[in-house]
This record gives sequence, C-alpha cells and structure tokens, in this order.
Amino acid sequence: MRKRRFLAASVLLGVALASLTACSTEKTVATKQDTAVETTTARTEESKAKTEAKSGDKKYVVGLAMNTQTNPFFVDVKNGVQKAADELGVELYITDAQDDPTIQMKDVENLITKKPDCIIIDTCDSDAIVSSIEACNEAGIPVLTMDREASGGEVVSHIGYDAVKSGKLAGQYLADTLKGKGNIVEIQGIMGTNVAQNRSKGFNEIISQNPDMKIVACQVADFDRAKGMSVMENILQANDHIDGLYAANDEMLLGALEAVEAAGRLDEITMIGCDAIDDTIKAIKAGKVEATIAEPPYFLGKAIMNAAYDYLEGKPVEKYVILDNELVTADNVDKLVTKE
Repeated sequence: MRKRRFLAASVLLGVALASLTACSTEKTVATKQDTAVETTTARTEESKAKTEAKSGDKKYVVGLAMNTQTNPFFVDVKNGVQKAADELGVELYITDAQDDPTIQMKDVENLITKKPDCIIIDTCDSDAIVSSIEACNEAGIPVLTMDREASGGEVVSHIGYDAVKSGKLAGQYLADTLKGKGNIVEIQGIMGTNVAQNRSKGFNEIISQNPDMKIVACQVADFDRAKGMSVMENILQANDHIDGLYAANDEMLLGALEAVEAAGRLDEITMIGCDAIDDTIKAIKAGKVEATIAEPPYFLGKAIMNAAYDYLEGKPVEKYVILDNELVTADNVDKLVTKE
C-alpha cells in the first residue's frame, strides 16, 4: 500500500517538474522572441535614419557671418542667402559685424559654439578674417567665403565677381565716353579687401593706357555713402574741372552724386559706379548717373547657399567660382535682372 502511495507521489512530482520545465522553456523562448523583435526594430529604425539622411531629409544648420547689414548691397546678399535657405530647408544663424573686423571675429567665435554644419563668411577685412577661418578649421567646421576673399585659412569654396574686370569695364567706359581725354576722380572702397584693391587695379590699368586721361584725385570712402559724399565735396572744392568719376561701389557713387548735384556740376561729370543696386538703377533711368557695373548681390547670396548645401550633401563643389558681371547704361538698364 505504502509502495503504491510512493509511486503515485513520484508520478505527481514528475508531472509538476515537467510543468515547471515547460513553463520555464516558454518564458525563455518568449524572452528570446522579445529580444529578437527589439533588435529587429532597432535595426529598422537605424536603417530608416540612414536612408533619410542619404535622401537629404536632414535639416542643416548654417552660420552666416555678414560684414554689414546697413549697405543695400549686402542686405540683398543676405536676402539671397535666406531665399535659397528657405527653399532648401536650411536653418540660418545670421550675424552682423557692422563693417568691424573685430566684431566679425567675435561673431565667428559665437557661431563656432553653436556647432553649425558649415559657416559662410562675407569678410570685413581679407587679412583680419584669417584667424577666424583657422579657428573654424580647427573645430572641423567647413567654411565658404563670398564676394571678398580671405588671405588665408582653408576654405571649401569662394564665390564672387571678377573685381579686376569690373574696374576695367569702368575705366574703359570713361575712356570711350570721354574719348580718351579728361580729368578723372577715383573714389576707393575698403582697401583692406581684395575687392577694393582689384577694382582699383583694373580701373588704373585702363586709365594708364590713355595718356590724356589724368587722375586728379583718388580718395578712400570705405564703400560708404556718407563718406562718399564728404570725400566728393572736398574733391569738388579742390578741383574746378572734373570730367569723369569712378566710385568703386554704388553707395559711394550715390553719396558723390549728392555732392555733385549740390554743387550744380551734374552736367559736367560723367559718373560710373559698381554693383547695380536699386537706387543706382533709378539714377541711371533718371539721367543723373551714366553707368554702373552689374554684380547682382541677390544672386551672389543664392549661389553661395546652394554651394554650401551641395557640399553638405556630398556633391562636388568648385574651389573658386566667378559669376558674370556686365556694364549697365541707359541702353540696357531696362533689361537688367538683379532679383527674382
């Protein structure tokens, strides 16, 4: 009897152990299945993220270190960059150095701390900006420059206009219009920039080829309208006879125009500037200014933003890009397109 009870108990114990073993096995299998599902899900999410990044869905952040936002030319540059950024879904951090190289250095330092995907710089001074670009290089942040070049540092791409060509176009226009004779005034921009240096270089190269053309006054007005007016007032007082004027940008030209008009000498002087900003276009149409050199800033801004985006997308970008510039006079001003 005891033997039968012992056998029965053994059977029940075996059943219980089998049940526990089965339960444990089921839990193990379930745990493995859950882990497999989690791993598969993680891999799927990772793959999805990589696919989105490759397809260009990543939103880039770009720093834009502007040299100034008071000059209409650079306002249009910034607007062009912003337009392209909006079209591409790029977020911009924009700074304004107020034409001060020291402020621009601090601006770039602040942009570096934000860790953008790249930084675009429109330099105040070609030499002073070098240390800032080198700081970007050390931080591993790509740099692109526009309009004014930097004297050093590693730059992915520079986009601008041929400043020497612009100066030559201006010089040739005065030489042709004045038939190779006359007293000429040159108003220069910020001579710490390659743009001012090269516009002057091109202009003087043409004037030197015309022995009967004489530069009677050459002064710096820093690409500024108010300074352009002040400088021209002094030049007018010192020179009774002036035939032609070249201002290295339209802001200085428009300032000089105010001085010329106030002196009642508008009919005496043939004037040409550079940039083709809106106010100069109006002055040409009104017959107050004879010409300018078109270097549309809006399209410069769009071009640099598109180049930065292409670089971040892994596409090839040219190291140096020169955009087209052209002479604008009353003959073709109505056909000129400077914005979208």
